[in-house]
Amino acid sequence: MVLFLIKFSTSLPSAPIMTKSELKDFLDEKVLQYNTFDFLESDPVQIPHLFSQKEDIEIAGFLSATIAWGNRTMIIKNSHRMMDLMGNAPYDFVMSHSENDLERMESFVHRTFNGGDLSSFIRSLKHIYTNHGGLEAVFSKHQEAHSMQKSIHEFKKIFFEIPHQYRTQKHISDPLNNSAAKRINMYLRWMIRQDNKGVDFGIWKTISTASLSCPLDVHSGNVARKLGLLTRKQNDGKAVAELDSQLRKLDSIDPVKYDFALFGLGVFEGF
Repeated sequence: MVLFLIKFSTSLPSAPIMTKSELKDFLDEKVLQYNTFDFLESDPVQIPHLFSQKEDIEIAGFLSATIAWGNRTMIIKNSHRMMDLMGNAPYDFVMSHSENDLERMESFVHRTFNGGDLSSFIRSLKHIYTNHGGLEAVFSKHQEAHSMQKSIHEFKKIFFEIPHQYRTQKHISDPLNNSAAKRINMYLRWMIRQDNKGVDFGIWKTISTASLSCPLDVHSGNVARKLGLLTRKQNDGKAVAELDSQLRKLDSIDPVKYDFALFGLGVFEGF
């Protein structure tokens, strides 16, 4: 029998032992608690929920996920601002914009992501929809049975195959360079996973949820370590692979659902 160590409270003198079955039940309960429509209120996934057209959802989600680091209130505020700058019609703006239209992006800034980066992203998105069949087609082309990491790597190459500022490349992580690629893994969860709870969209039907990776950050990483799901100290690509292997033992079909449990425990419960 596999045993997991879990510390429910810092006030407890020692960590009780939990079996794999007990751990799964505990995490499944937390998924049900946090994978609800109420989750939208404080999460940037609310931005693509402003739209109904597939391409609008994809683009709004991609841009919002791209700037999803730092203060969550500011992430949501600046995501709304990006939508406003595109006339709240992201797909139409991407496909029909002129270089003069991109001048209005110059004032945008979210931490190190600035107006020049946003303009580059808009040009690259047009390139992908015009020449590569759209975001879903690019990501699905290089998917593997239990990993999207090669797919993310290939996506980045295609995204930046047109002229761009070199500095902009840092805003898309490459897991094959041992990055955790938290934001893009989160975006893939939004697009691919169908939760029927009004959070994740599940509009990409050509990619299996079994291939998704957990969006690893400081919160989910710390909780995973306390639960005995992760031993690696760094939140990097190797840690993602380790965590994925453990989560797939709990649910091989929808392992990334446990992102809600790990994130909720860390952010909302201070686990």
